[in-house]
Amino acid sequence: MKKIFFLLLSFTMLVSTNSVAQIKKKVKHFGKEISPSNITPEGYIRCLTEEYEDYLRSIDPNRMSKAEFETWLAPLIEKQKKSPQTFSQTGNIIYIPVVVHVIHNGDAYGVNENITDEQVQSQITVLTQDFRKMTGTPGFNSNPVGADTQIEFVLAKVDPNGNPTNGINRVNLCQASWSTEEIDSTVKPLTIWDPALYMNMWSVNFTDSSLLGYAQFPSSSGLNGLNVNGGAANTDGVVSGYSFFGSSSLAQGSFSAPYDKGRTMTHEVGHFLGLRHIWGDGDCTVDDFCNDTPNAAAANSGCPTIDSCPFGGNDMVQNYMDYTNDACMNIFTNDQKTRIVAVMNNSPRRSTLKTSTKNIAIPLFANDAEIKIENSCSTIEPTCTVPNPSVPAKSVLLYNRGTSNLTSATISYNMNGGTNYNQNWTGNLAPDKYAVVTLTNTTGYGTLNASIVSTNGTTDQRTTNNTASRTFSGISSLPYANSTTFTFNLYGDNFGTEITWTLKNQAGTTLYSGGPYDDVTTSTPRQYVNQTWTLPTNGCYYLTVTDEYGDGLFDGSVQGYYTVTSGTTSLVNVTDFVVPNYTPLTPSSRVSYFSNNATLSNDNFSFLENVSIYPNPSKDYFTISLPEQTNFDGKIEIFNSIGQQILVKPIQSNADLNVNVANYADGVYLINLTVGEASKTFKFIKN
Repeated sequence: MKKIFFLLLSFTMLVSTNSVAQIKKKVKHFGKEISPSNITPEGYIRCLTEEYEDYLRSIDPNRMSKAEFETWLAPLIEKQKKSPQTFSQTGNIIYIPVVVHVIHNGDAYGVNENITDEQVQSQITVLTQDFRKMTGTPGFNSNPVGADTQIEFVLAKVDPNGNPTNGINRVNLCQASWSTEEIDSTVKPLTIWDPALYMNMWSVNFTDSSLLGYAQFPSSSGLNGLNVNGGAANTDGVVSGYSFFGSSSLAQGSFSAPYDKGRTMTHEVGHFLGLRHIWGDGDCTVDDFCNDTPNAAAANSGCPTIDSCPFGGNDMVQNYMDYTNDACMNIFTNDQKTRIVAVMNNSPRRSTLKTSTKNIAIPLFANDAEIKIENSCSTIEPTCTVPNPSVPAKSVLLYNRGTSNLTSATISYNMNGGTNYNQNWTGNLAPDKYAVVTLTNTTGYGTLNASIVSTNGTTDQRTTNNTASRTFSGISSLPYANSTTFTFNLYGDNFGTEITWTLKNQAGTTLYSGGPYDDVTTSTPRQYVNQTWTLPTNGCYYLTVTDEYGDGLFDGSVQGYYTVTSGTTSLVNVTDFVVPNYTPLTPSSRVSYFSNNATLSNDNFSFLENVSIYPNPSKDYFTISLPEQTNFDGKIEIFNSIGQQILVKPIQSNADLNVNVANYADGVYLINLTVGEASKTFKFIKN
């Protein structure tokens, strides 16, 4: 549902755990409306793993059903009971290498979602305490069925390239918050390390701030009679909101009580290793397949004493697989341990974690610096007042991977293979700490190449982490067409009553406008406008499209967009109109500028003004119509939504160029066309 309704229940006194004052809201994740029973009295969605599993099965019919998975797992559990020592790694303890991807949008270290190393480490500590039932910690219990699962978690010490790491992968993805769908389609595939060798964890800022976390269940082993399916490898792992990642008892940070003791990840890792909710996501008749966890009628919150199923005994509200407060939880049972061990011994990407050595440190050097290039979050677009904006300088992350403190380094860099510049850095970085270094001569678009020249005044002792490259793409001048006739197309979501638009000239006079429109029901974007504009020459114009609800042209399933074209020239092509962290009922607008005044654009742009890309959007391919040039030497580059280059293709003739995009993920791409010294950037929609 796009609309969110609130029901305020007011009581003067509450004595029942089921009658706590709360806000129940209708909200969707993975295309499924979340049941109010899965929302805590405080308004939190404790766990989305079951809904996520249903979603994965809907997009992959070969993924096993719950019943098929349990049919596969049951005999393996029985076998494990007869041979309980079959899952030893070292001293009968399993050590799982963990990488934590800290996803942020450019905040300074320790600010908002860019959580500290200490907060990350506190989560790993909590996981080990809980899974080991460690004496003297909050993970200990004296319950007769309480189990030490003999699993410990260790931040990875070797990265996928064989270089040293502290197991914390900080990634600036230039977006304030992320929906669950965006996390699976964008965040995970872009950042995941080999899930057969690392347990991937993501700390994010959820668009739905009430969501705590979710995980991907293990897949089957492909035994006879069952689907041969390892599940989606590029999404495998566990996700948590950054305010619920780690423990406020062990580290300072941004935490949200009563889910501030790290038990969101303990719960989700339980799912990752094959455990179900203790109420079986049903009622008293539904099983979690563990005999030593009493049946429960539903999820519990707070920390009650309750017997929700007749003759079943009190609910095990202390179990990590319930929905109770973090401080209430402290039990994995013997049967849950047996289930985990069976999964660890047999399930793809779980069994290989047992033998992964990514948690074992490689030899370290005293002087070892690593360089990474930071994403640029600048979204500077040309306007009528600033038709040719300057592009901010690029930044790199300088890490100390040596055993000595890093006090100085020299960085060499160039743009597009041009002039090399050296930049000196001084400071004092402890091992595994980093500094952000802004490179002075990197204000243009193109490929930045950077390398470490020296470390602490001497030669760096490890060369394999000394170089990095990243391509930055954008529009550096106002889109221009030598025309007086323009075509405007607007495709919206189903809520047309929220959509309005205006076209104004540079003086602010409204030339055309439209909306609101009727609401509709459709599974594809609805075309609300197909209109031709006649505009005076030598003008600068700006189009404002507004979604009154504040979530852009998006209703949870249908993504709208709008375009402005002149002949075959595309001037405006906007699909990124979603405001990820919107406040409902606050208007949200997107402004796009274009011109038919050549003086407002740079010389490079006019040379390519008649180049076009079509069809756009497209499912399978697009064609670029190239200008007629006698001496033709050029290239096209394609970049994804965060600026990663995914294709470079040289051009030697002016024949129309066809590009196959059938295997690309749906989304928005930037296409940069360079011919000699001229360049032009297009937005392309793959759907």
